[in-house]
Amino acid sequence: MSADFVPPIRADLVGVSSYGAPQLDVPARLNVNENPFSLPPELAAAMGAAVASAARSLNRYPDRDAEGLRQALADYVAEESGVRVPASQVWAANGSNEVMHHLFLAFGGPGRLAITFDPTYSMYPEYARDTFTGYETYERTEDFGVDVGAAVDVIASRRPTLVLLTSPNNPTGTALPLDDIRAIGAAALRVNAMVVVDEAYAEFRHDGVPSACSLFGELPNLVVTRTMSKAFALAGARVGYALAADPRVVETLKVVRLPYHLSGVTQAIALTALRHVGLLQAQVDLLRRERDALASWLGEHGFTVAPSDANFILFGMFPDRAAVWNGLLQRGVLIRQTGPDGWLRVSVGTPEENDMFRRALLETTSSDDQEGRR
Repeated sequence: MSADFVPPIRADLVGVSSYGAPQLDVPARLNVNENPFSLPPELAAAMGAAVASAARSLNRYPDRDAEGLRQALADYVAEESGVRVPASQVWAANGSNEVMHHLFLAFGGPGRLAITFDPTYSMYPEYARDTFTGYETYERTEDFGVDVGAAVDVIASRRPTLVLLTSPNNPTGTALPLDDIRAIGAAALRVNAMVVVDEAYAEFRHDGVPSACSLFGELPNLVVTRTMSKAFALAGARVGYALAADPRVVETLKVVRLPYHLSGVTQAIALTALRHVGLLQAQVDLLRRERDALASWLGEHGFTVAPSDANFILFGMFPDRAAVWNGLLQRGVLIRQTGPDGWLRVSVGTPEENDMFRRALLETTSSDDQEGRR
């Protein structure tokens, strides 16, 4: 490395650290909202066979538009949410992060504005930074909802091109009522803005909570993004997708994506998972039950708990959340310091991991290094 050379790094990137949560080898890793269960053996075997088949043609570029996968995703959402859209209104990419990045590339950019409501997913400002899109956040209500009247006023006055709603929200786990999404989406439509509902945790929502996809007939500016990382236990495969009310959205996303962005191996794995939804749904059902049981336990032990429709729980309040986080880590449990001050977020793990978390939390909060909850 030459002492005389200074790379011409963009000024807004100098000194900036990359996104990431701690990756530590501890008995209970409950910090990044992964599905804690390994793939069922029969599904892993089926994926192995699919990858072996795909490997025979890796000398060729993959299906550039992932048409087979997009059709399978459309079929899955029709079954899961009761909303049928054609494959032409479905997009797939390397995780919902890349999907969202495509949306910022297509509908953001210099002189344009994205708005959202904090606390929410911490990657949104990075998409804005990378695409030179203006970015503004507005506070959520005390119960982590969105003040619809205030949101409508902000949209009318600031005239964004992207309005980001996260439901269930990360890091709070709260789901937005469909009427709130409808009202905010209508306000966005009046200023010709896209409204993007991030449903990364959609499969974990409580029974009776509808998907925003059900508003496609009312809101032509609506896009719903999802991932296969959580409910499908495919965090390592990197598969995300979007459903759009208007097929022109997907045609535009094709313009901004990199060529052949979704590998043949990735497509084969995702298609195989979609053919085994029943196996994976059993895991989701168990995680939902574990979430509700854990939320009840936290409440019974005096903690404040944000209602969650996701596979994680935001809980507090702590005078020194870093001390609690460190106390849990010393006992082999890794959770996440995120969201408003005083709160912590725990991913729902296996029953054994959840029990480990319960024991570690009680030991930590009763020890001398934490004076108590407020």
